[in-house]
Parts: sequence; C-alpha cells; structure tokens
Amino acid sequence: MAGQVIEILDCPMPVTVQDAGRPGYRHLGVPLSGALDAEWLALANALVGNPLTTAALEMRLLGPRLRAVNPVSFAIAGQCEAYIDDAYGQRRDARSWNSHYLATGETLVVGKVHSGVAYLAIAGGLGLPPVLGSRSTYARAGLGGIDGRALQAGDLLAVGAGGTPLLLRLPQPPQVAGGPLRVVPGPQREYFTDAAWTRLLNEEFTVSREADRMGLRLDGARLDHDPAYGADIVSDAVTPGVIQVPGDGRPIILLADCQTVGGYPKIAAVIGADLPRLGQALPGQILRFVEVSMAQALAARRAAAATLAECIASMVPGGAELDLDALYAANLIDGVIDAEQAN
Repeated sequence: MAGQVIEILDCPMPVTVQDAGRPGYRHLGVPLSGALDAEWLALANALVGNPLTTAALEMRLLGPRLRAVNPVSFAIAGQCEAYIDDAYGQRRDARSWNSHYLATGETLVVGKVHSGVAYLAIAGGLGLPPVLGSRSTYARAGLGGIDGRALQAGDLLAVGAGGTPLLLRLPQPPQVAGGPLRVVPGPQREYFTDAAWTRLLNEEFTVSREADRMGLRLDGARLDHDPAYGADIVSDAVTPGVIQVPGDGRPIILLADCQTVGGYPKIAAVIGADLPRLGQALPGQILRFVEVSMAQALAARRAAAATLAECIASMVPGGAELDLDALYAANLIDGVIDAEQAN
C-alpha cells in the first residue's frame, strides 16, 4: 500500500500531525508535544490496524476537507460530523469510531468536532520524516509534521506502507470521564497558604479563552502564595499536568506543548491517568480537583491502560451489523418491473 497520497483541500481551523511525542529531549529544551489525548489517538490507530502510537491528524473545533489521490482506509476517534462525497455526487456518512474506505477521487469532509479533540488516522500511517524520533508538530519551534506547522490547503500527505484492509468498528465508544480531576501536591506546595490549597480542592474553576496546546489558564478562586515564599522560584523542570500559579493567583495547567522549565511555583500536578481529560477541555468548561495519593495515582494509570486494552479488544468487523439507516435511505426498489407484464 506504499505510494498512497491524500491531498488537503481545505483546513479552516488548525489541524496538526501528532503521535506519542518526543520524550528524552527535555534536558535540551525540547517539549514532549504529541497527542493531547493519547488514548483516543491509540483507538483511532487500532481501528485501521496501525501501531497505537502512529502519527495521525489532531483536530479541534473543525476538521479538514481532504481528497484521496489513491485509495486509503481511515478512522476518526472523537465526536465529529463527517461525510464522504464520491465521484458521482453521492454522499455517505463517515461515522466516528468506525473505519471507512476512501476510494480514489473521493472527498472526506470533517465538520464540527463536538469533543474537545478528535483524531483522524490513516491506515499505514503518515509518511513524514521523524524529527528527534517523532512526527509530532511543535509549531513554536517548527518541528515535525509538515514544515513544523498546521496543515494548509494544497498539502500532500504521503501514506506509509502497512495497515489493514479490514474495516472495524467500536461497539461502545468511550466517553470523556466526568468528576474531579485527580491531583497530587506539587513540589512547591509550601509556597501557598493552606487556604489556597483548600480552595483548589473545594472550588470550581473555569477554563478561560487563554487555552491552547501549551496550557489552560483557569478563572475562579485566587490561589494566594505564602508571603514568606513569594510568587517566584528559580526556574526548574515542568511537565504536562503540573499546575503553575503566577503572581496574580490564576492557575495554569500545562499541556503537551508546555515549556521544559518554569519560574512559577507549582501547587499540584494532575495525575497521568487524567491527562487525556485535560486535552479534551474547552474554554468555558468547569473543572474541579481532588487530592489522591501517589499509590492511587499509579493504580489509576494501570487501570486506564487496562481499560484501553479492553476497548481495543472489543472492536469488531464493520460489517458485523447492517447500517439500517443507510439501508432504509437507499432506493432499493428503483426500476422494479412486473414479471407477468407483456414485453
């Protein structure tokens, strides 16, 4: 299946190539990057037979319009409006959590993305050169993807060899978990008053419009620093999930494209099992927090891995059930004749 190509016809909102990121370079100042929701990236890839960390297209708010220069199979993980236009002007739905076949010349249109983030995986993966071991786009430094930027109309994406022609579906698509985000105390917990810690665990916070792949700034209760320590530290390491609090008391939760060091005290860190939920958060969303122990955090990480494995194992061939909506919509009796009628 080598030599396949898809053409980007339109891309009204930023869409980037993301995989599992580029670990191992933070000491050189290179962020991790990678998918905001690594679990949904894995599911999209599983639906087309790719290794789970294969690079795919990460979409927020609105997806792209693309054309198959050669036949490809694809799948979307997320809550999206999508359809396929064929060469004869016929349109069919491209349901999320199912893999689909896109014939030569057919166009896939991904409209509104109703989940916080969604992934479009192509069978065989994207044939882009890795940069520091990853194809993930880090736009601030121009790394990965296509010239280190979001996709643009006219881009041609080569498709790698491999993948499976078997069309799969996920019978019970996952939902973004609710409830408080689980946190452990941060390395500068003592820089904050006890009242600030209580507010973090008992108040509601709202994701502000200052939200991107680098982090989420929250509106809500002010988290005051202890006057004995102040609001600044000598810059030290930060990672996705840590909650920094600058002098104005408004917390910032760092995400995949976060810097490698920072000079704001870190009151807490969201546990690894809940990082996908941060990636799904959108401006206006309400967040709450609850403290857990390190043992509970590790148990949650193991449980999340087991749930993902079970979800992948539950996938079935796409033809296992008829698409009744499509069947009823088709004109199945067009051209019926009476066998007893004289010629």
